[in-house]
Amino acid sequence: MSGSTDMRIEIVMGEAPSATDAILAQVGYAVPSGAYAVTFLPRKAGHGIGCTCCTPRGPVADALTAMFRARATGKAPFFQRVVVLASPEGEAIVREAVASDVISAARYRL
Repeated sequence: MSGSTDMRIEIVMGEAPSATDAILAQVGYAVPSGAYAVTFLPRKAGHGIGCTCCTPRGPVADALTAMFRARATGKAPFFQRVVVLASPEGEAIVREAVASDVISAARYRL
């Protein structure tokens, strides 16, 4: 048998998105017009309990969950790849979220 059996959605950093890609963008990064995109705000120290960027799973895990749910329910186009538009710090946060969040790791791969 040839080919991969890994059905998780691929996440790539630093590549130009195609028309069929979803985009995970750090707040402040420009998103191509017409693209399906979700933004995230990196967690900041000193925020109060329950603020949107300090949820228990973290802002990137929450954003990835929203993307997956939108894809599954047809509210977003069926994408097979997520392109991350973020600073090096933001990219590290995405990597850490996929590595440490069980739900994100089950749905996405780097």
